[in-house]
Amino acid sequence: MDRTPLLNLLRAHAGRDLDATERAALAEILRFVEAEPRCAERSLATGHLTGSAWIVDPTRTRTLLTHHRKLGKWLQLGGHADGDLDLAAVALREAREESGLARLRPVGAALFDVDRHWIPERKTEPGHWHHDLRFLIEADPDEPLVISPESKDLAWVEIARMAEFNPEESMMRMARKTLAGR
Repeated sequence: MDRTPLLNLLRAHAGRDLDATERAALAEILRFVEAEPRCAERSLATGHLTGSAWIVDPTRTRTLLTHHRKLGKWLQLGGHADGDLDLAAVALREAREESGLARLRPVGAALFDVDRHWIPERKTEPGHWHHDLRFLIEADPDEPLVISPESKDLAWVEIARMAEFNPEESMMRMARKTLAGR
């Protein structure tokens, strides 16, 4: 598969004003995608691409979070690319599957954020890296939510209160970007 559009998306993000942590993650993700033709395959044991949806309301004051069943924490919605190099489409698909929302609107085609995080070993799979590409998506908070089997709960959260739900730096960074209007 042609990784050129994906590499162009990542390189365009490199031209933005990124903090040191995100810049380092982006550099690792770029190296990974350049070197690994199977970068979007879940079966790649060292790691693989994931697509996430940072879903916000039209006022950009709330975000939709899922209480992840396996990880036991509040996160943005998203999941494995499963071979699809169109990570924006992956993020939208995962957002629909995990929330039941039908009226999702991407806010532009550019990346919103990137992150690289370690997934600990589980019974049936070794520890591995998730190279996460995150997209800003708008949704109507009045649209009914449907909790998927991957989640314990879904909640619209005030972005200003993100630290109460998940104080991890990658989540706080997305909160700061949203509140700053980026």
